[in-house]
Amino acid sequence: MLEKLIFGFLLSNILCMLLIRYKHLHAHLTNDGSNGPQKFHKTPTPRIGGIPIFTALAVLWLWTYLTEPSIAYKVPLFTSAFLLFIVGVVEDVTKKAGVKLRLTFAFISGIIAFIYFDVRIHSLEIPILDFAFAYYWFSLFFTSFAIAGVSNAYNIIDGFNGLASMVSMICLVAIAFVAFKVGDVVIVNLSLSMTVAILGFFMWNYPKGFIFLGDGGAYLIGFWTAILSILVVSRNSNVSPWFALMVNAYPITETLFTIWRRSIHQGKNPGTPDAAHFHSLIYRRVVRWSTPNNQNPHINSIRNAKTSPYLWLLSSLGVIPALLFWNSTNLLMISGFIYVIFYLWAYRQIVRFKSRNIIF
Repeated sequence: MLEKLIFGFLLSNILCMLLIRYKHLHAHLTNDGSNGPQKFHKTPTPRIGGIPIFTALAVLWLWTYLTEPSIAYKVPLFTSAFLLFIVGVVEDVTKKAGVKLRLTFAFISGIIAFIYFDVRIHSLEIPILDFAFAYYWFSLFFTSFAIAGVSNAYNIIDGFNGLASMVSMICLVAIAFVAFKVGDVVIVNLSLSMTVAILGFFMWNYPKGFIFLGDGGAYLIGFWTAILSILVVSRNSNVSPWFALMVNAYPITETLFTIWRRSIHQGKNPGTPDAAHFHSLIYRRVVRWSTPNNQNPHINSIRNAKTSPYLWLLSSLGVIPALLFWNSTNLLMISGFIYVIFYLWAYRQIVRFKSRNIIF
């Protein structure tokens, strides 16, 4: 497996390099501008980093399918991932595939994964919900909704260089570790294949931001992380269903809080972009305070790069208990409660300009 993983990393890395080297040929279609409430970069940058990631992932899957078919999933798995990935790329190029369309296709991709691969949430070990999960249509809707939600969550946190990609790699490595512990070679292979594909991109995205994930890349890694989080639970009864929640605690909490903040607190459409995400506040009220206040592009690049590690650590605060208590629902529930309380406290502290007292 090692040689395949090295090849996947190199393929993704080289494809990113070529897209950057020849960006003048596609910049009119692929560049991401610097205007908008969620934009924190100053230089137009290609936002098609998902293409090298998907290409490396597909090649690794084909290699595995031809050499070790027993640990390779069948073609429809990539059909579902490809469907969502393409819609994201269409948005990256045309800026016309709105969030509703992307969420619809994420939901459809979840349905395909549910039907063909039994990517199915069977239980949350909550009696009322577990009773409902016995009904096929409820399970189908809930699972597809969860997959679409997590896929979109990774797009929401994709605000700074290396943020969404590193958070996804942290989650995928955690999933691979638990899968290894329970002897699930298929999930180990799928997790590590995506990890090395993302890593090849990450080397060009962080810290300088030569290329961005774009919607295609963000939705792809979110979808892949979501289905593997569910699969490692559904295929292995000794893995707690709350492992899937805790390993994605940061993107899930950020998304749910964003929906509440926009729709309930502010009375706005939850899909309306703004600059009040946790990572946006870290940039504005923690990182900018610690770096010189000028318009030097180099300083702006440093600020961007300094933001992501705060959120990597915040993500790890959910992943660490997931790794420690992966087979204990009670401990994971308690950890989840503590995580949400800490998230809300930290967010409130930053909003109230007390960010200097926060230590992650």
